[in-house]
Amino acid sequence: MSDDPPASVDVCIVGGCGRVGLPLGIAFAARGLSVVLYDINAEAVAGVNAATLPFAEPGAADPLAEAVAAGRLRATTDPAAVGISDHLVVVVGTPVDEHLNPDLGAVPRALERCAEHLRDGQLIVLRSTVYPGVTALTEKLLAGKGLRAEVAFCPERIAEGRAMTELFTLPQIVAARTPEALARAEKLFRHLTDQIVPLEPEEAELAKLFTNTWRYIKFATANQFWMMANDFGLDFARIRHAVAYDYPRAADLPMPGFAAGPCLFKDTMQLAAFNRNNFVLGHSAMLINEGLPLYLVSRLEDRFDLASSTVGILGMAFKGGSDDPRESLAYKLRKILALKTRETLCTDPYVADERLVDLDEVLRRADLLVIAAPHEQYARLDTDKPVVDMWGLTGQGVRV
Repeated sequence: MSDDPPASVDVCIVGGCGRVGLPLGIAFAARGLSVVLYDINAEAVAGVNAATLPFAEPGAADPLAEAVAAGRLRATTDPAAVGISDHLVVVVGTPVDEHLNPDLGAVPRALERCAEHLRDGQLIVLRSTVYPGVTALTEKLLAGKGLRAEVAFCPERIAEGRAMTELFTLPQIVAARTPEALARAEKLFRHLTDQIVPLEPEEAELAKLFTNTWRYIKFATANQFWMMANDFGLDFARIRHAVAYDYPRAADLPMPGFAAGPCLFKDTMQLAAFNRNNFVLGHSAMLINEGLPLYLVSRLEDRFDLASSTVGILGMAFKGGSDDPRESLAYKLRKILALKTRETLCTDPYVADERLVDLDEVLRRADLLVIAAPHEQYARLDTDKPVVDMWGLTGQGVRV
């Protein structure tokens, strides 16, 4: 199948073959729109054009195949693709640097790469989670190039693994500077959902950061509670059950576990930077969540002779059921244990990593097992080895 885009389409998605852009493109195509995905990853582009998902996303494979077969969805590495649609959706990663400062240039750089192909009259939708002010920065960039284009900020809010449900069921935040841009963005996303929440761009930028930071802080609270209970020899799972049982005001108290992945930590640090690093709650959440592997190892040292032990880490993805290892704290746990143990073995049924070994080998060789990602397969382990399960996956308690 040719890499060349068609003459015109309804939507072009920049960064369209990634974990956010591709499900969005599939969703638009499933609702009858024609979509081109522009991406610099040639391997991912070839895979999409062959109707092959480059990552796991339940419910996406069949509509991808249908859309490609029907000609409603194509992928390309040609930047000229951004000029063939009235609707351009920008979905690129927005990382923090090694000093935890936000990278304000990720979205502008993505547009700079294809700026010569942009044209007047386009609606440019920013969908990446951005530092507050990046929408205004994008408007300034386009104006500086003499382009009369509308800009909207419509953040994605899907959970990885639930995209093909949540794209159609979650309310969509839509923000723009002018009524015309707001109306155009709303019309575009009404192809997916009838629930539209209008905001000003800066309000929407903060709304997305608040959303991810709130989840990060909730996880930190659960982890701190778990450590408190654990240090006194008590089972947090039993306490949590009592707290939340038929009591709606505590129903959202999570179980403990590694709070990681490409969004929550990063966006909490973006919010801290926005508030001139005056964010004690956010920084405390970071210390708790990022420090959890160290706490876990210190508890293991109290119970086991790690220096003479082989430890098996079960699950290297950043969350259960995922094949995504980005920012996974399981790798941080692996580094710490590598300094403490005779040998550390890692396994995961979904993650592609040449350093991993089969689960059967880990079960055979390890003296101690640690569940680092709560994949459902680990709830039914057939082993007589000690299993450390802070997630409560096995139902045997969460004391360590």
